[in-house]
Amino acid sequence: MQASEWQGRVGQKWAAEWRRTDRSFSGLTDRLISRASSRPIKCVLDIGCGAGELSLALARGHSDAQIRGIDISEDLVAVAKERAENLPNARFEVADASTWPGDGFEPDLLVSRHGVMFFPDPVRSFAHLSRIAAPNARLIFSCFRDVSENIWASSITRLLPPGMVEEPQSMVPGPFAFADRDAVSAMLTRAGWHDVAFEGVDFAYVAGAGEDPVGDALSYFLQIGPAARAAALLEPAEMEAFIERLHGFLASHLDGSLVILGAAAWIVSARSGE
Repeated sequence: MQASEWQGRVGQKWAAEWRRTDRSFSGLTDRLISRASSRPIKCVLDIGCGAGELSLALARGHSDAQIRGIDISEDLVAVAKERAENLPNARFEVADASTWPGDGFEPDLLVSRHGVMFFPDPVRSFAHLSRIAAPNARLIFSCFRDVSENIWASSITRLLPPGMVEEPQSMVPGPFAFADRDAVSAMLTRAGWHDVAFEGVDFAYVAGAGEDPVGDALSYFLQIGPAARAAALLEPAEMEAFIERLHGFLASHLDGSLVILGAAAWIVSARSGE
């Protein structure tokens, strides 16, 4: 996935769907906030902040800290700014984290909820982030583990005609670029980060809720996720068949008033040099 897509169509869709995307990641967000808040913080940089959920939570919980969220999508940043109207310690701007100059802002915590897997040159990007960070700053981010462990992606793409979705590759920009912990550890070390560690987190990906949770999940996955782009290319008859298969799959994961799918992530931590 190219940066231009986040600056255009993809960013627009995620901005429109921020409530449902925040809901789907809620279990993981809580873990990230807990890890981030385990030590005092003064200046926080939220990389690929999206619609601002992580930044906003940290700003509410740490009123004395300054939170800066950056993202390359104007649409997502616009949503984040609107949500932060009553939080004077949270600021958002359109910027590329791999080149953002910092302007004197030296974060002692750099965080990201699934916002770092799209760097075209991750070593260069994380090396830059290390240079603008405060001494001994903490880096904490989440990323998906292998696609086979994430049925919300693997099972749904299998419902499409064969060959429509490419297999994810390690370090190639995309949702599963950082699934290989050894490759990520080596990349961060090359970029100048120390004490790299991984925590495996399994969480409930809440795909549907409300009066019609299956219908809610169905409309969500036709807009967001690895199958959405491919599904949009289907001919009408193929689309009808795909929607029928997807509806059946989602109905099989109905848990009370929610559609819940399994998701697996890493929470990766490291520190900058002294």
